[in-house]
Amino acid sequence: LLLTISYTDPEGVVYKLIEDLGEEPFDINKTGQIEVIGWLYQYYNTVPKEEVDAAVKKNKKVDKNTLPAKTQLFTPEWIVKYMVQNSLGRLWIERKIAMGSSKSEEELAKEYGWEYYLPEAEQTEEVKVELKNIRKDRKNLRVEDIKFIDPSMGSGHILVYAFDMFMQFYLEEGYTESEAAESIIENNLYGLDIDKRAYQLAYFSLMMKGRQYSRRILNKGLKNNLYYFIDSKNINRKQIGYLGGTIEDEDARKELRDDILGILDLFKDARELGSIIRIEKEYDYDKLIEFIKHADDANALPMELVGIEETQEKLMSIMNLTKILSNKYEIVVTNPPYLGRGYMGANLTKYLDKKYKNTKADLFAVFMEKCEELLGKSGYYGMINQHSWMFLASFEKYRERLLLENNIINMLHLGPRAFEEIGGEVVQSTAFIMMKNKLNDYICVYIRLVDFGNAREKEIKALEAIENPDCGYYYETSQDNYKLIPGSPIAYWASNAFINIFQNKTLKDYSTIITGMTTGNNNLYLRFWHEVDINKINFNQWDMDSIDLNEKCWIPYNKGGPRRNWYGNNEYIVNWGQHEHFNRAKTTLKHLYLRKGITWPFVTSGDFSARFFGEGFLWDVAGSPCFFHDDNTLYYCLGFMCTKLCNQILKTINPTINVQAVDLEKLPIIYSKEYEGPIIDLVKENIKLSKDDWDSYERSWDFKAHPLVRGQLIVEDGQLRRRYKTIEEAFNNWKEVSTNRFNRLKANEEELNNIFNHIYGLEAEISPYVEDEYITVSVADRERDIKSFISYAIGCILGRYSLDVEGIAYAGGAFDINRYKIFPVEEDNILPVNSEPYFQNDAVFKLIDFVRTLFGEEKLSENLQYIAEALGIRENETPRDTIRRYLLNDFYKDHVQAYNNRPIYWMFTSGKQKAFNALIYMHRYHSSTLSKLRIDYLHVLQARLEGERLNLVKLIEDMESSREKRQIEKEISQLEKQIIELKKYDDKLHHLADMMIEIDLDDGVRSNYGKFKGLLERI
Repeated sequence: LLLTISYTDPEGVVYKLIEDLGEEPFDINKTGQIEVIGWLYQYYNTVPKEEVDAAVKKNKKVDKNTLPAKTQLFTPEWIVKYMVQNSLGRLWIERKIAMGSSKSEEELAKEYGWEYYLPEAEQTEEVKVELKNIRKDRKNLRVEDIKFIDPSMGSGHILVYAFDMFMQFYLEEGYTESEAAESIIENNLYGLDIDKRAYQLAYFSLMMKGRQYSRRILNKGLKNNLYYFIDSKNINRKQIGYLGGTIEDEDARKELRDDILGILDLFKDARELGSIIRIEKEYDYDKLIEFIKHADDANALPMELVGIEETQEKLMSIMNLTKILSNKYEIVVTNPPYLGRGYMGANLTKYLDKKYKNTKADLFAVFMEKCEELLGKSGYYGMINQHSWMFLASFEKYRERLLLENNIINMLHLGPRAFEEIGGEVVQSTAFIMMKNKLNDYICVYIRLVDFGNAREKEIKALEAIENPDCGYYYETSQDNYKLIPGSPIAYWASNAFINIFQNKTLKDYSTIITGMTTGNNNLYLRFWHEVDINKINFNQWDMDSIDLNEKCWIPYNKGGPRRNWYGNNEYIVNWGQHEHFNRAKTTLKHLYLRKGITWPFVTSGDFSARFFGEGFLWDVAGSPCFFHDDNTLYYCLGFMCTKLCNQILKTINPTINVQAVDLEKLPIIYSKEYEGPIIDLVKENIKLSKDDWDSYERSWDFKAHPLVRGQLIVEDGQLRRRYKTIEEAFNNWKEVSTNRFNRLKANEEELNNIFNHIYGLEAEISPYVEDEYITVSVADRERDIKSFISYAIGCILGRYSLDVEGIAYAGGAFDINRYKIFPVEEDNILPVNSEPYFQNDAVFKLIDFVRTLFGEEKLSENLQYIAEALGIRENETPRDTIRRYLLNDFYKDHVQAYNNRPIYWMFTSGKQKAFNALIYMHRYHSSTLSKLRIDYLHVLQARLEGERLNLVKLIEDMESSREKRQIEKEISQLEKQIIELKKYDDKLHHLADMMIEIDLDDGVRSNYGKFKGLLERI
């Protein structure tokens, strides 16, 4: 019923399990077999999960039919062991100690072989007394009475491992293996799931585990406590009126009937809600079950009773589910479903709004609240989930209540990549044990595994920390400290001195911090600045009312970007002429439009960064702004925000990958008048250093010229003079400039770290030293800079840049040919890039002319050699060959990457054979460009190749050497392939050329590029 079973199909799961895995994973005497059923389950759900993930990307919601596939995630065995050993195992050890055992919990855990058990931290005498009072009643706890539930059991592997531990307890209490197995299934283990297939696998797993100890267990008719949820919508409610046949009191019968109908109302969406259904009324389940068992058919027509047995069966199942959800358990352990609110269906969202207001942001947090509800007083629950509940503002109210009513016993803070099948930084996990009781000053234990790179390493390091608390990532602290930090984050690593800094004023007291805009359709309203007509961009504006949006509709727009301090990432513009259509244009904050300030990236996979932006910007939610009343405060706070101290504070407040405005508002600011002057001077210099670096590359709208070109040509007395004769000299100068800038910025940042560490009294805790990799300006790199030099040369050849003027010579508007006197521009805006120099304006020829113009004729060969070596010259290649190979094969890839997949130079290419290739500059495109490309270049090349083919055909007729013939035949074959490719390309080009296609730069590269499908290199 579960799988298509085949023992011979090589692609089948059974065949793979038998042939690929061998017998060891199924050996019940070895560890690991707990995971086999999980593998089966995960295999079964692979395709459904891929389908629902694809649907989610198309903004479809997750409903009851897709919820299981979307949210099921198999828990690694070692984490299962950690959770069960530290909850169920802890309870049993407490029982042993309460009964008078002289052994420590650590000694007992080792006797049981629980290697993931974390001993309790040393407590104060007062806490020890409280703990003893709480745990003294454990000695009266019978093993049969310990109820253990997994409310989202999946394939049941948590329950299977709990079975093994219960078996240890029963055998210790004198039970036989057979008696123990039967009692565990009937009395101890409970499990729920919304997925029937998961239930079937869990049932199979548990019964097979039982059969390991009791061969006849399947024949004994044991009652198990595993259930899957069913909706009540399909139950025939009319037939409920015929139930309760043994109850003569009509009022009592009506009361029970009303109770059942009320329960059915709770379960109408049970397949979607599952275990989070709240049972808020106490029911007499014995009476309800008795009511359901007996039908009164005396007054019923035969047709009215058709299917009543099925109705009774479904009602009985729902009563059992209701009873399980009403019970209290000593232990709750689960890996809950993870589902953010944005993916939830309407029914689920509505229910959470009503029943789980403080945890509704994600289903895993809802399950945290549900686990508390299922737990009896002083019981334990273990869970692995996403760590966002520990830090995010959306869980702050829940976090405060959780910490007020419960104690964290211990935690493995796993961070990213705890699950082998989930890479990257997005899913960051934590596993923990919670006690449903609150003891003031209780010391919790934490093992910080976030910095270890993969699941296996995290497991190894966890075991090391358990054995050696002095490992450096083992922490002990009281959760009462968390309330001293704004938002009450679970910042277990923070020292008392660090926590005390939160008693100061905050950044909110010195600034206005807002969440940026959302357009609702970035593809429509945002562009990279290099895509549009530059004359339509409002640079450096300070007054919104003075802008004519009919003439210039684009405004610079902050939008996050990679980590960069001080200045930069200025790449986006927004169509403000359409702001009335935005989702949130923040029009109530008009007084803040275009003001200077500080911005930061919303998504930070690494360390936090902040940067200055000048007047003239609007701001996205991913690049929210922070404004100040005066410049000195701005510079002072920016200096603080770029320190290691600030980064550490933010990781304490919210160490997720998202930094929100509310997080920055909580930053403690100690404004030192004594150090204000030096701080401001350092910050101003850092902004300048970072801006100089940013402006050294084409990505900047303030780019003047390439670093190897800038200052190279000097006009004196009407004569053109060259500063350097070789590119190597120019590069070495650039290397010195960039290295000095890098070193200066690093020294400044370390000085700022020193100053702020002193101001905050944390010199002993935070090192001022900054690793080179954290300095966000670049140093010279020969390969990268030679490639960008070639890009600049292409720009000069096609007219974007000119050696006559600084910055952009042309990016829209009227084209002025007189701006290109030192190095002439290609007037037709076409630069052929082919395997051979078929045209006078061949790209390699033009690049060589550019180098000659800049550095002269004398050292031309040396300069070409230098370029070729940087590109990776191959054996038997000339420098010209290397340059041609790069232009033909790799230049366009580099250009597309450098321009964020929005290239401004477009590569027209005939196809796989690369018979014809030519670059044009998008901003100079004209409706006649395709016709010129076809007639002046493609047709000429076709004639050249056909002529070459005919010459080779004649040549081969007189050849006697078979070896030479084979070589010529190979060349002919290649030419014929190219000729065929060109013919097909000509047909496409002819068709589109006749259409006289116009482009609108405001539409952006994606839209305009798509108009030439089949003619351009794919991006």
